[in-house]
Amino acid sequence: MLSVPCPWCGPRDETEFSYGGQAHVAHPAEPDALSDHEWSDYLFVRDNPRGPFAERWCHSAGCRRWFNAVRDTVTHSFLAVYRIGDPVPEIS
Repeated sequence: MLSVPCPWCGPRDETEFSYGGQAHVAHPAEPDALSDHEWSDYLFVRDNPRGPFAERWCHSAGCRRWFNAVRDTVTHSFLAVYRIGDPVPEIS
């Protein structure tokens, strides 16, 4: 079982959280101008790296706030958590 570190509530069981996908995906400036292929890429194509990855999480059974986290996709350990709108922290 994962322990997810909520920036407001502290570490909690993963069952209290909802995964929101890749963080820092910018909405298209002109969505009406996108082709069907470009729109499907925006909606469905995401990075899938091995190692540190910035993700969005929601503490849905707790404070109900969204936040970003950097999680290692190999070990599943959380390397950093930070609030929406903050830049990705340096991971060493």
